[in-house]
Amino acid sequence: MFGNLTTGALPSLNALRAFEAMARTGRATLAAQELHVTHSAVSRQVKALEAHLGVQLFSGPKHRLELTEAGRRLAPALTAAFDQIATAVRQTQVRGEDLLVAVNASVSVKWLIPRLAGFRAAHPEINLQLAELPSHATSYRGAEAVVRIVPSGRLNEAGVTAFMPSHLGLVMAPALAERFAGDPLKAPRLAAQTHPQGWAIWAALAGLELPASPEQPFAHLHFAIDAAIAGLGSAVMPWPLVADYVRNGRLVAPLGFRRTESAFAMLAAPGAGGRALEAFREWLMAEGAKTAPAPLSP
Repeated sequence: MFGNLTTGALPSLNALRAFEAMARTGRATLAAQELHVTHSAVSRQVKALEAHLGVQLFSGPKHRLELTEAGRRLAPALTAAFDQIATAVRQTQVRGEDLLVAVNASVSVKWLIPRLAGFRAAHPEINLQLAELPSHATSYRGAEAVVRIVPSGRLNEAGVTAFMPSHLGLVMAPALAERFAGDPLKAPRLAAQTHPQGWAIWAALAGLELPASPEQPFAHLHFAIDAAIAGLGSAVMPWPLVADYVRNGRLVAPLGFRRTESAFAMLAAPGAGGRALEAFREWLMAEGAKTAPAPLSP
């Protein structure tokens, strides 16, 4: 696979890193963000790797690339290898109480960051650093853990700690709810590109058939939340991200919330551990327990 190994002609490490990051995140732009290089640099490295191996690693149009069979064989081995390297460096490097955690953007902005003052007050000796986790990724190079919504089927896996259940519900500004009091489903719809199936999932949980209507897209859930607060439309959101807004009256949930087959969870990186990570895990569980229960659908 790697050409003439007898001459030591292995692919460059940068090319392997670029391919692994792109295969794991699903997009060259996300790989570029993680590696702190340009989108074109990632593309060049992947093309160089394909030329070195003599195989195509991705196929399909640029906006929807998929791994080829060769790419699917190579990617898991590289991910495991780079995870081992990251773990070895993490265990060897003297970093005191540093802790790097990657978090989905909306979970970070609307739930985690507003509560971080409490963590830092309780653990001033821990230097917690946050990185943005791509919407569908479950690992982040160099991070001791990631925090995201996880399907229930993965909650029993090693290193996964569920700390808060997930409920979905329709929310909107009070004035908009009054305007569409007769049928909240007729209000303009807001959606997040990071959660494109949100409306369909919620409708299935609620046993409702959505009337035909366009959805105004926003890049992230937290953008759609802010748009809903501004009265631009209704949005389907996880309860923890909007709980504070519903409780203070900036949003209302006329149809209540439904329990989903998922939970907010922390996923520890392979080999990660130590006092700082355990303190963060315990704090997450305590904060999850303090989050007000979702108002359920009637």
